[in-house]
Amino acid sequence: MSAEVICIGTELLLGDILNTNCQFLAQELAALGIPHYYQTVVGDNVERIQGILKTAIARSSILIFTGGLGPTPDDLTTETIASFFQTPLEEKPELVADIKAKFTSAGRIMSPSNRKQALIPQGAEVLANSLGTAPGMIWQIPRTKLKLAPNQSPQNDSSKITVLTFPGVPAEMKRMWRETAIPFLKSQGWGKDIIHSQMLRFRGISESALAEKVAPLFELTNPTVAPYASKGEVRLRVSAKAVSEDAAKAIIEPVARKIQAIAGQDYFGSDDESLAKVVGKLLGEQNCTLATAESCTGGALGALLTEIPGSSQYFKGGIIAYDNEVKINLLKVNAQDLEKVGAVSEPVARQMAIGIQEALGTDYGLSITGIAGPQGGTATKPVGLVYIGLANRDGEAKSFEFTFGNRRERALIRDLSAYQALDILRRQLITKDPDTLVQYA
Repeated sequence: MSAEVICIGTELLLGDILNTNCQFLAQELAALGIPHYYQTVVGDNVERIQGILKTAIARSSILIFTGGLGPTPDDLTTETIASFFQTPLEEKPELVADIKAKFTSAGRIMSPSNRKQALIPQGAEVLANSLGTAPGMIWQIPRTKLKLAPNQSPQNDSSKITVLTFPGVPAEMKRMWRETAIPFLKSQGWGKDIIHSQMLRFRGISESALAEKVAPLFELTNPTVAPYASKGEVRLRVSAKAVSEDAAKAIIEPVARKIQAIAGQDYFGSDDESLAKVVGKLLGEQNCTLATAESCTGGALGALLTEIPGSSQYFKGGIIAYDNEVKINLLKVNAQDLEKVGAVSEPVARQMAIGIQEALGTDYGLSITGIAGPQGGTATKPVGLVYIGLANRDGEAKSFEFTFGNRRERALIRDLSAYQALDILRRQLITKDPDTLVQYA
């Protein structure tokens, strides 16, 4: 028994709207322990929607539709589903009254076209919409009434198809799901087991290298372990199915601890623990402060740090030293070094870190200088070459060289530079010794 999510809307196919409904429903189905193997996006077209239905009823027991419940001619979901199952639509007087009342409360008069939203297939139940005018439906259809082709024998033994429809507006869909759909699904016996996941996050190791280290764990069935590549980090999702979240966590814990031990310092946090959040926590625990000096990243590092609530306790501020004169006058970078080796160099990154640490009187100074492209690269200094400097309160400073690749986009090079700077500081803070800088490894 499994669920399938079908999102309807040509605007989704054109990329005009980000499809967040699929992500939300996937997470909710996992929380209910309902298997979910397929997602489909289809335009506002009767034949294509019915084609998807023909495939879906043979492989899934719960069909969840979003979109296409409005009053306009291209809102086709309800009538298309009814037609597919050869069932007439009937107008629900209580829905007409509800829609009229909502228009009246907003100081408007209901358009005749809105009566279309009160049509529901005979035998279906209303899935109430407390926010908008488009109700959904809950419709359970015995499989014995379905006319399947010989090659469409169901891939599960469910005795019925359950259809749930929701408007495409995320706020309305989420409210309806929580208020009505979840209680209904639980009343049908679904949701007895839940699926809980923990996302482990890593920096400083490639997806393939990490996968090789933990390869035997990919064979587990409960919990399961799956790798994900993400911008600036690698992730491993550990998921368990159990009767409760606490029981699932107990299944996940030993496997998560084993992975963390294997990864060592490459592991930095779980779930919503971003690099900036972890660095902030370490700075706070050690009562240390930080200032930043950025050239090619243009403030991206400072933005990551200040996204964290309470960051003013440890992050004092920064300077965007884009022009060399700013590096010289505000950060006290040696003008001769700038002329001799250029702004993108080891000594300049080191001096920028010292300059900002001294200027703001912090425990640490963190600097970035590089070539983000797409222009400005040379044979000796290609696009993607970045130097990151780290200085402590004793005036000790180190600089680290990275090449993020000249084929990457400017925005990505800037982001990776900021993440790398955070990771250098994170590894330094793990030593809990602000007076001795460690070598990045």
